[in-house]
Amino acid sequence: MPQDLSALTDALLSAARKAGAEDADAIAVEGTSLSIDVRQGRLEQAERAEGVDLGLRVLLGRRQACVSASDTRPETIAEMAERALAMAREAPEDPTIGLADPALLADARDADALDLADPAPEPDPATLEDDARRAEAAAAAIDGVSQVQSASAGYGYRRLHLAGTNGFAGGYARTDRAVSCMAITGSGTGMERDYSYETRVFQADLPDPEEVGRLAGERTVARAGARRPKTGAYPVLYDERVAASLIGHLLGAINGTAIARGASWARDLMGEAVLPPGLSLLEDPHRKRISGSRPFDAEGLATARRALVENGVLKGWVLDLATARKLGLESTANAARGVSSPPSPSVSNITLTPGEAGRAALMAEMGTGLMITSLIGSSINATTGDYSRGASGFWVEKGEIAYPVNECTIAGNLRDMLKTIVPANDARDHLSRRVPSLLVEGLTLAGE
Repeated sequence: MPQDLSALTDALLSAARKAGAEDADAIAVEGTSLSIDVRQGRLEQAERAEGVDLGLRVLLGRRQACVSASDTRPETIAEMAERALAMAREAPEDPTIGLADPALLADARDADALDLADPAPEPDPATLEDDARRAEAAAAAIDGVSQVQSASAGYGYRRLHLAGTNGFAGGYARTDRAVSCMAITGSGTGMERDYSYETRVFQADLPDPEEVGRLAGERTVARAGARRPKTGAYPVLYDERVAASLIGHLLGAINGTAIARGASWARDLMGEAVLPPGLSLLEDPHRKRISGSRPFDAEGLATARRALVENGVLKGWVLDLATARKLGLESTANAARGVSSPPSPSVSNITLTPGEAGRAALMAEMGTGLMITSLIGSSINATTGDYSRGASGFWVEKGEIAYPVNECTIAGNLRDMLKTIVPANDARDHLSRRVPSLLVEGLTLAGE
């Protein structure tokens, strides 16, 4: 039976006040997840998880502490408050902590306008198993696939409620539906693998499992016979599947936590060019049916669309209340949190300005170089921007794919790399991070 999350957060706040807290906020999360894996046409694994998690943050002067539990009994809630206060009394002082000013709290207290929860019934296990079987069969049918490593289907439902002694109270639900498949070609040391994965907020928007399996099989077969590429300085094309990771390094560099600590290669770049002219990086938390959307942040502040980078120039940091206070700025309503930790800055939906040409046109422009479809591990210096990652993908000659490659390393510096990017027009609209394929100059490739 569904829990009354509002009543649970109220109980947490009441217990915190009774224990001696000056201020407090509380979060209650109820979730259900269901996943089905098949292998060789048979059910391999079925998992279902249900539960309610509670989080309480108490503030005592300039001290704070967080506790969490998965037990909703009144005696547990009372014990949470007592323990949190005991921890807060021993915590170091921090002049930047504190709840949001009530005058700044969001008016929207739900996400009904964002379509984040599918009203369709939860799929039964048999439906998910059928999806996984169909994806597996489609991958196995591709000539050259030696085996299907995994095929899965899943469903998730998550409902949360946030409340604070500053008067904020609001909550909303999310759903997700997914199908994935991973296939293998070759044998022994010559094995190569690739995958396809699709997830949507609404079940009706999810592609057919056969499409997911077919794409996994085709991608895998294309990697047969992969070898190490040439060593040297070459342009690199980040396929759309991995391009968002490159922009993710920029997002990490402008995160308020890194800026406040002085541990970011972008710390002195406010108002400076970080991307080529004409490119902007927009955050829009209000896109409908997108997993990263949210009407308010984890501190109850109203979220809004804004430009992080405009026409290539860095315009703003990603801030919560604490990091904003450390920097003498205002929060950008980017707070996120779990049940066991205080808020910290995090972005929602991101869109990079697309280009006019497709990926094939960028390959032609590149001439000779590497197209990356998979990244492995990383060695990235957050302070200097020095960048090194293992990669695999395809070697391109005369603008055409020549052969698949693996076991290579790419290296450069993010400050320089990001200023050279050329975007394609192939970003997928259903993703929270809407980033197209990116052509990058100035990278060193270590291969054979």
